[in-house]
Amino acid sequence: MFHPYPPSLLAAHEPAAVTVERPQGISPFLLLCDHAGQAIPQRLGDLGLASGEIDRHIGWDIGALNVSQHLGQHLDATLIHQHYSRLVIDCNRTPGVVTSIPLISELTAIPGNHGITAAEMGAREQEIFQPYHQAIAHTLNNRLAQDRPCALIAMHSFTPVFKGEARPWQVGLLFNRQPKFALLLAELLREEGGLQVGINQPYAMTDATDYTLPVHAERRALPYVGIEIRQDLIADAPGQQAWAARFARLLPQVWQRWEI
Repeated sequence: MFHPYPPSLLAAHEPAAVTVERPQGISPFLLLCDHAGQAIPQRLGDLGLASGEIDRHIGWDIGALNVSQHLGQHLDATLIHQHYSRLVIDCNRTPGVVTSIPLISELTAIPGNHGITAAEMGAREQEIFQPYHQAIAHTLNNRLAQDRPCALIAMHSFTPVFKGEARPWQVGLLFNRQPKFALLLAELLREEGGLQVGINQPYAMTDATDYTLPVHAERRALPYVGIEIRQDLIADAPGQQAWAARFARLLPQVWQRWEI
């Protein structure tokens, strides 16, 4: 059942919105996981969702956090990830757009997002969205102040079937105005053999549909790529470890080619 809440959203005992792992990591890669978590603040109840709905892909990017954590360990890279479900507020959408606090996700209505006040929307933005992006900005500001090179790697996953349509790609690479880094990674992935690599598939990155990389990477003219891995390939520990090992091997090669 959905419960209305005051402008203060998160209770003192609830987890912070953002976690920064390995803040002193030496890697030039900064790993980001916008949809890592599936938690719902207690004041929101279950958002009116049926049992088990939050565990589906509509609630989070299945497997993405575990892949990111393994990858961070391989590379000694800082990882910044978000704890709460994107159904509460999507940290990869500009606040105020219709998909920021969705009324429907795929074919599933989100009753707890209907009829909420401006103050309630603001609480979600202030207590979940802003801390996540402030952590990213703070990390980048520190690195640039130290003249440390940096590339942003946004880790996501996608469902194998969306609205009845099968998706053939094992992995997709996303970019907008700055394609070079992503296309270098695409070359290496294709050299692996046996992979169908989506270029801006299954999603295309735009300012209207994305926030994290357009704001933090493109505005700073930093190299970046959005990585989407099909969820059936990373639904268990062996798959998560295998994909993390793959990117731990390939990303340093991309970095070397980028610097030439």
